[in-house]
Amino acid sequence: MDASSQYQDSLPISSDRLLEMLADAGFEYQRIDHIPLRTVQDSKQVRDGFLSAEDGGGHIKNLFLRDKRKQNFLVVLPEDKDVDLKSLAELLGAGRFSFGSADRLFEILGVRPGAVTPLSMVNGRAHQVRLIMDASLRQCRYLYMHPLVNDRTVAMCPDTTQAFLESLDVQIEWTDI
Repeated sequence: MDASSQYQDSLPISSDRLLEMLADAGFEYQRIDHIPLRTVQDSKQVRDGFLSAEDGGGHIKNLFLRDKRKQNFLVVLPEDKDVDLKSLAELLGAGRFSFGSADRLFEILGVRPGAVTPLSMVNGRAHQVRLIMDASLRQCRYLYMHPLVNDRTVAMCPDTTQAFLESLDVQIEWTDI
């Protein structure tokens, strides 16, 4: 199965349900539908309706990592920011990092490759995933994130994103990466 909304009913929490949760709790967002985007390069081809980074658009990449101690991390960075995993592990006081497998991604965050998002912490909170977000993203006007599927994007203010995650008892660790 791919990560598009066509298969959202096979997820622990569907994209439609997540959007209902946001709306029911009064969290503001804008939804943009588009072709499935699997990579940052794919997303760079679809920018109609999105603010540029220069205008406050927080275009992100998400890394689902596991350290040698079996701790899981979701690291969220600006899409073009390079990161050295060894240095990142040292910064976070973690063991050596490796990327989480597709099976582990689905088991822990409830999404498929190509749809990883800070919003997947709706599932990750039950698995003690540490959510690390680059502190520079706080300055964005909107963060652009998949709502658990990769053919939709929601635009949310960083403060709104944080408030929603805190309502789920998820703490963001804002870190200068």
